[in-house]
Amino acid sequence: MVDGDTFHCADGLKVRPIGFDTPERGQAEIYVRAREALRAIANVGDTVALERDVTLTDRYGRRLAWVWRDTVLVNEAMVAGGWGVLLTIPPNVRYVTRLEAAQRAARESGAGLWATNGFECTPAAYRRRAC
Repeated sequence: MVDGDTFHCADGLKVRPIGFDTPERGQAEIYVRAREALRAIANVGDTVALERDVTLTDRYGRRLAWVWRDTVLVNEAMVAGGWGVLLTIPPNVRYVTRLEAAQRAARESGAGLWATNGFECTPAAYRRRAC
């Protein structure tokens, strides 16, 4: 496991789940909490299925995928639990409606990092040094 939105498969493949973004390493405690949430949803050693969308890899060479553990869409579970925020990068939008609904519900219920204003500085804003 690299962080809350990137992991390695047993064969060494580096995977970036599509559709959400989690706190960056420099965001300290919330970064750790998001990484642990991904571990709880899809732990090291779990078997997952990678579903491709339009684009195979990102600019860093990571495999872009919708990640399934049994019948759980891991991407959606991270957003629904309040551990990630929606990050839509067309054309990879197959399940974006599901993620939008998950984020709306998580935010309204104060799930995960929403409970502590953990997304007051979104990961994208943090990377731009906007906060």
